[in-house]
Amino acid sequence: MKKLLPLMLLLALMGCDQKKDDGWLGYGEGDFAYVAAPQAGWVTQMQVERGKAVHRGDLLFVLDDTQQQASRDQAQAALAQARASLAQERANLTYARTELTRQDNLAKAGAGTPTQHDQARTQYQQSRARVTQLQAQISQMSASLGGADYSLSQRRVIAQTEGSVQDIYFRQGEYVPAATPVVSILPPANVYARFFVPEPDMAKVHLGQKVRITCDGCKPMDATITFIAAQEEFTPPVIFSVGNREKLVFKLEARADGGLPLHPGQPIQVRPL
Repeated sequence: MKKLLPLMLLLALMGCDQKKDDGWLGYGEGDFAYVAAPQAGWVTQMQVERGKAVHRGDLLFVLDDTQQQASRDQAQAALAQARASLAQERANLTYARTELTRQDNLAKAGAGTPTQHDQARTQYQQSRARVTQLQAQISQMSASLGGADYSLSQRRVIAQTEGSVQDIYFRQGEYVPAATPVVSILPPANVYARFFVPEPDMAKVHLGQKVRITCDGCKPMDATITFIAAQEEFTPPVIFSVGNREKLVFKLEARADGGLPLHPGQPIQVRPL
């Protein structure tokens, strides 16, 4: 037994000297969707809060629409007036066509006068040209009304993606400049892993390679390397440790279909498959 004790002690020391394989360190990351309105305005309603799950088509927030409503009403009124004018001019055209036909028949019978015949022809041609002009104006006004309707609809900002609301940058009663994000959403499919591989291990990785991701309290998950940085950098402070704070590493990203069940900033370990 005394002879075995030194051997057991030696084996224990050798085990202590072995380097623990914690994999490549990293963290969860996400591509956020920043939702903005295409026009400026005052926020009159905020329909979501941070942490709320939203789906495509949900109402996120509303901007004041007084000006847009007035523009739409004005376009509707102008279109209605143009259509009324077209109806009247079509009635005039019918009368002018009838009168021209009558003058044609009189001219064939030698009973009419050239002046009346010319006048009937002129009135018919002018009425027909007026109908064509009004039809073109109505087409243009219909397009303007469609634009006014669209501008009005953009005051109610609808979610074009789904996920959880991460932040709200403006509240009810605040003025939002055009194209300025008001709400940020994190779609689950946009969550991925970002990790850092030491320079000596770069020979082990390549684009399209499968990796296994583990973290505290979660099941192992597989992903595919989709990005490898072209330039090395020092270990980022977010994953500093005594052993790696001065190492040169390359930043990599791995994604999975439908996203990874991680939280942005959550520490992970990554190993090649």
